[in-house]
Formats: sequence, C-alpha cells, structure tokens
Amino acid sequence: MRILLAEDEVGLSRAYATAFRMQGYEVVQAFDGERALELASSEIFDLMIFDIMMPKMTGLEVLKKIRDAGNSTYIIILTAMSELNNKIEGLDLGADEYLTKPIDLGELLARIRSLERRIDKNFNENILTFGSVKLNVAEQELSAKNSIILAGKETKLMEVLMLNKNKKLSTDYIYNHVWSKDEDSDAGYVWIYISYLKQKLKAINANIEIMGEENCEFELVEV
Repeated sequence: MRILLAEDEVGLSRAYATAFRMQGYEVVQAFDGERALELASSEIFDLMIFDIMMPKMTGLEVLKKIRDAGNSTYIIILTAMSELNNKIEGLDLGADEYLTKPIDLGELLARIRSLERRIDKNFNENILTFGSVKLNVAEQELSAKNSIILAGKETKLMEVLMLNKNKKLSTDYIYNHVWSKDEDSDAGYVWIYISYLKQKLKAINANIEIMGEENCEFELVEV
C-alpha cells in the first residue's frame, strides 16, 4: 500500500511514517498543504492522510480540490479536539474517516489494515468501464465490440490500469499491486503482461490503449 502522509509537525510525521514503513507500507511525506495537493495530483496513492491545520493550505482545502478533480482515493483527516466543528464540513467535502489527536498509533494502523481488507474483499466483485471497454472482474471477461477471457494476472493488471485511467503508473507501482511478495517473479513480468493486454485490447476492437514501452511508465488512455 502506498500512503501520502501530510502532517506539518515534523516529529509526528516521522513517527507515523516510521510505523507505516515497519508494516511494509510505502510512505511519501508532505509538510504543507500545497505540497500535499501537488503530490496527490501527480502521483498514485492507495490512502491519503491529511492533518487539518497545515501551512499554505489547510487539509480541508486540499481535500476539496482533490475531490473536485474527481480523485476518489480513500482519505483520513487528522484533527485536534479544538477543530471538531470542522468534522461535518470535512465529511461533506468527501473525507472517508476522521481521527482526533492525540492519535492512538495502534488505532491508526488498525484502520489502515481494515482498509486493506476492504480492498482485497472488493477484488473480483467489480465491473469497471472505460471508453467502450467493460471489465467484469469476477468473470475475468474483457469486452468491447468483441469479448475475451483474461488470465488471473491479466485481470488484476487490467483492473489496476482501469482504476487509474489517464494516470501514469510506474512499473514498480504496477508490480507491487498485481504480484504478491511471495511469488517467484520480478518487475520484468509487468512488460510481458502489458504486452498480452495490448494484444487483447486490439482483439476486442477497444477504443482504449495502454501507452508506454518496456522499463517506463504506463498509462491507459482513450483513443
């Protein structure tokens, strides 16, 4: 899981980031709202954690801009007791959860593990669409003018691409979200499976395409 952590208190940010990394999560830190918005707009995350009171731009302002841009990434807002009157505003703006400072680190980690379980549970229950293409994850069927059955890894890779359409994904990001750590594989498999999917998108006469070549970023776009 890749986490964006926006917390302007350096000591707290360091403590949270250390705990997350010890659990195996990748953490990107921001110390003001403008930087948090820049990262959220240009990179891919599975979870974003924003403190409300940050310099340059508040967590609520960042939240609003992210949701207005159509970004549906799961967001947890951190708030001090004195800021609880902002809770309704934050939820209305699209926050998924609120935690009140001082944060119990064990509770925060438990919330993240719960989110991971929800993500895993939702796999194989989705029907995703982009352009003329529909991906039935449960049936592993990719369809447009024609239809084709995908292999398991192809399905999961296509799901990741469709959930992040029009965004550039690094090879490492794709590998970490499609292949498990205990598999006998490496990031070189990403290009192999991207090639398979490119061929299958052509076979079903799709109007979407995977842009990118070996050892670079990949982006699913409408053509």
